[in-house]
Amino acid sequence: MIKVGILGIAHMHGYSYVNQLKQLNDVEIVGVFDRDEEKAMKASETLNIKKYDDYNKLIEESDSIIIASENSYHKEYTIASAKQKKNILCEKPIATNIEDAEEMIKVCEENDVILQIAFPVRYAPSVFELKKIIENDEIGEIVSISSTNHGRMPGGWFIQKELSGGGSVIDHTVHVVDVIRWVLNTEIKGVSCKKNTLNHDINVEDSGLLMMELENGAFMTLDSSWSYPNNHPYWGDVRIRIVGTKGTINLDVFDPKVTKYLNSGTKYENYADNFDYLLIKDFINNVKTNNKNPLTSGKDGLEALRVAVWAYKSSEKNNFLNIKK
Repeated sequence: MIKVGILGIAHMHGYSYVNQLKQLNDVEIVGVFDRDEEKAMKASETLNIKKYDDYNKLIEESDSIIIASENSYHKEYTIASAKQKKNILCEKPIATNIEDAEEMIKVCEENDVILQIAFPVRYAPSVFELKKIIENDEIGEIVSISSTNHGRMPGGWFIQKELSGGGSVIDHTVHVVDVIRWVLNTEIKGVSCKKNTLNHDINVEDSGLLMMELENGAFMTLDSSWSYPNNHPYWGDVRIRIVGTKGTINLDVFDPKVTKYLNSGTKYENYADNFDYLLIKDFINNVKTNNKNPLTSGKDGLEALRVAVWAYKSSEKNNFLNIKK
């Protein structure tokens, strides 16, 4: 039986993760801590789990920790958990700055614990199929990529820069960058970003457009905006169009279908599952097998964050920037 503690419940994904854990027979949910007493109480009552007032006590009584706090607390909670030798699944983005992310990875390595980053989009079956299509060279060399990650404006701490690290750019860029890095086995060489606040009266950006250069010289665009209305039927989208020398792929992660336009004709292939469930199931399996190299690792979290950080730098300088490590 794997005993899992929920450290922070400020992120809406935390509720989903608890519900996925409840579907697994070999997991015990120890309880929940949140620095906001009201949030902790609500989660305890809604999810029917124990509330902790001391997060170190929660860590002590757990085998593994899921961190779903505000972004700025990821470092503190990760390091505290790692020092108690607990395996960790941390909500994305890994941190609000590169230095914190690097320290988190270092401490987890020193304490020989798992650091997995919650990138549920990577677990979409259609994304696995996309990777297979690329690896089978069905569309040839990559020429260009256009993508979107839109969503509702989440409000709350997401629009407080000291807690979130930024607005829609840091919130949404990491999802798509993580998918592209993995599917194409590439890094992002450079980035240009324009951001603004157009849809809401808030102190962080709600609109962002990035242009990125891949290692092979191909370019990629990403619209990472909080532009969906509150009454939209689901939270957002992740859409990716990849153009190659032999064909084009259209992927809509929340419409479980891959559309291939090839010289031989158009094909539709369908895939569907619960991404959060697959993510949580994988984390628990990694804990059981002591797999220190999860599908979505701390390093993956760092590299996705790096692109977002340099996107902000580009926006400030109003110029295309080569990403430096």
